Amino acid sequence: MGRDERGAVARGARLHEAALALVGDHARAVEAVRAALKPIHDAAAGRELDAIPVARLQDVTEGRLRLGNVEKDGLRTVGAVLAAGPYRLRRIPGVGQRTVDQMLAAARRLSEAVHETVAVHIDVDRPEPSTTALVMALQVLVEAGPDARRAVDRAAALSERIGPLLVDARPAAGRFRMLLAGQEKKARALAAVAGIRSLLDEAEQTGLPELLAQASVDLLRGSSSDVAAWVDFELRSAEYYGLLAEISGRLPDAAAAEGFLPEEIAERVRTQQLDDSHRRVSLRGYQAFGARFVLAQRKVILGDEMGLGKTIQAIAVLAHLAAEGKSHFMVVCPASVLVNWTREIEARSALRVMVLHGPDRHYAFADWKGRGGVGVTTFDALRGFPAPGGGEVGLLVVDEAHSVKNPQAKRSQAVALWTERCERTLFMTGTPMENRVVEFRNLVQMLDRGVADSLGERDALAGSVAFRKAVAPVYLRRNQEDVLTELPSLQQTDEWEELSAADEDAYREAVRAGNFMAMRRAAYMRPEKSAKLNRLREIVREAGESGQKTVIFSNFKDVLSVVKEALVVGPTDGTKPFGPLTGGVPAGRRQQIVDDFADASGPAVLLAQIQAAGVGLNMQAASVVIICEPQIKPTIEHQAVARAHRMGQVRPVRVHRLLATGGVDERMVKMLEDKTRLFDAYARRSAVAEATPDAVDVSDMELARRIVEEEQARLGMTDGVPTAPE
Repeated sequence: MGRDERGAVARGARLHEAALALVGDHARAVEAVRAALKPIHDAAAGRELDAIPVARLQDVTEGRLRLGNVEKDGLRTVGAVLAAGPYRLRRIPGVGQRTVDQMLAAARRLSEAVHETVAVHIDVDRPEPSTTALVMALQVLVEAGPDARRAVDRAAALSERIGPLLVDARPAAGRFRMLLAGQEKKARALAAVAGIRSLLDEAEQTGLPELLAQASVDLLRGSSSDVAAWVDFELRSAEYYGLLAEISGRLPDAAAAEGFLPEEIAERVRTQQLDDSHRRVSLRGYQAFGARFVLAQRKVILGDEMGLGKTIQAIAVLAHLAAEGKSHFMVVCPASVLVNWTREIEARSALRVMVLHGPDRHYAFADWKGRGGVGVTTFDALRGFPAPGGGEVGLLVVDEAHSVKNPQAKRSQAVALWTERCERTLFMTGTPMENRVVEFRNLVQMLDRGVADSLGERDALAGSVAFRKAVAPVYLRRNQEDVLTELPSLQQTDEWEELSAADEDAYREAVRAGNFMAMRRAAYMRPEKSAKLNRLREIVREAGESGQKTVIFSNFKDVLSVVKEALVVGPTDGTKPFGPLTGGVPAGRRQQIVDDFADASGPAVLLAQIQAAGVGLNMQAASVVIICEPQIKPTIEHQAVARAHRMGQVRPVRVHRLLATGGVDERMVKMLEDKTRLFDAYARRSAVAEATPDAVDVSDMELARRIVEEEQARLGMTDGVPTAPE
């Protein structure tokens, strides 16, 4: 036993110490978060208990308690009962020891339930010392990032392997120890030294010593200041809340996070490995499950509600497959989100990305075919590219996949051909079924004909369980309310306005002409006397006074022009309008407008055509949303609102729908109620409505004609000729 052996043991001991130190540094950082969280969580639970009427104790005890005297004594909430304690309760006339025991036991049960479910919301507009401490503690871990987490995991694994070897190798640490050791100990020591050398070589080859050192520095650095921590939280709140949920153990309900999949499929997904070596961002638990679902099931629809991070789940799948050696991937999306996709892939992964769009798209396609990477293209451009050979493309991602629900459309046929030729396909859509089950079946048909053939109207009518079971092999959907407990509140208000005399004249002209679209925008055509426009300016002014940003949606370009002019010349406290963002604005320019809006200091307004901006663009800089008129499809409004109310939003979102009484708006709201219920039944809650899908399917043309005819009859006009939607 010589110097080389002693040197190996010494180096192994130093590496072991570094690994243990890192694990300890991480544990202390986590404990700092828990310590900062506890008083905030306890206070939130206390507020919940103080809002629960004492009568709820009857529910817990199945009506056995008599609480009349307790309420008369001033203890009107469960929180008050817990605060009173047994001595105070025992002194209430007519309350015996048995009642006190039952009352406190019931109150503690409610308290435990509240503590398990209450969510902590961090208010960026009203920072307090307690929330500042929590944000600063979280920033240490967020700044350290995924590399630190990987380093901690590797450090823990190394400790488990090298620790026992160092114990066995102790005789080899000194010359005399080895001389005094018996044959068995010597043999064990030599074997341990060989194992340590192997681990040291492995660590050197993978850069582990440097990784451990950097992670320790990152964890010990701390937050530079409370202001820096708050700014970082506002920019990366999703990462902060994800860590908070993980550390607190208050994760979403497992069944909800797994989309209520049948157990046999869920178990197969859980066992699927997920390589993160090419990924630069951590995943929430439900996001990791979604990525595993795509890998395990190979050709699927990810139907997560908007705002849950479908893009990052797709990137996680791309990164995993790249780590496995796959070289070519294709993303197909609307032109409006080409820039967003390229930015996300570049920022969140180490993958090479190429835009296959525009006049040079065929040259770019040839380059992608030769060098590999992630090609990002549009539905129309895809039609001009040759379909790949079998196994050539590791993953085809189709964003806003409901755009290819019509099998007769050329874009749908192109996507179907690529899907057939690709090993794996991921359809992404927050609205997989807008009006009919048959449209959802058309998407499934491209992925798995067997599942599609088995999915009939009977499955829809049988109820949500049958529907879920039928589509489970290819469909995963989670809802915001189930998995994002930290999402700020969403308040939706219908702002009903009486039409002014000028508005009424413009509306009657549109009805007389039988022009449905003119009827919808008539309330803005006399801007100097417009009731809707006056209310819109008030909302913008109130938001500006609070320092909030506002996004204004309309279906009509001319309405947006009127609104912009009104905001420029009107009394809105100098709130700067951006846009309008319309379908005619190039994709790259759309993203730049949104970025400029988000970067503007103080209040600002973004004007956007609802169909152009309701797809793919993230607008969580806005906390006030104004919708100028009701939309023909409820999903259009859902998509638009979800652009602001999504993961990453740190402020409550207020949505104002501007509606005019007594005319087209009222009739549209009434007629669309059934459409909204249908969407909720299948796509949002997956609990099927009582009526058949076709019974509530109202096409755009039918809806327009019916409303025009009814309005002409109401206003005594029978000579108008309804026109189709423009």
